[in-house]
Amino acid sequence: MEITFLRVTLQAVKNNTKENKMKKGIHPSSYRTVAFKDMSNGHVFITKSTVNTKETEVVDGVEYPVVKLEISSSSHPFYTGKMKLVDTAGRVDKFNSRYSKHMENRKK
Repeated sequence: MEITFLRVTLQAVKNNTKENKMKKGIHPSSYRTVAFKDMSNGHVFITKSTVNTKETEVVDGVEYPVVKLEISSSSHPFYTGKMKLVDTAGRVDKFNSRYSKHMENRKK
């Protein structure tokens, strides 16, 4: 199992000539560390999120709330360079069968 830790650092910079124009009170304050798991290849990455989840998973001896993803940057063809897409719901096959029927009817 491959684990990636993401750290995002946000820093508000205030110039003497510009004021901070972000609205106050609209951003969530309940960020927590969450594990996101790509179900197609088992890749887990940990970051902060406000997502609510009931499932948990132990990663490196620490228990995190887990969010299951069908596809992430570790399995998406654009980022991996592989043009094969794993489709868990059979949508690609369904589209190809419908499209082939359409093309057959069009040729007649």
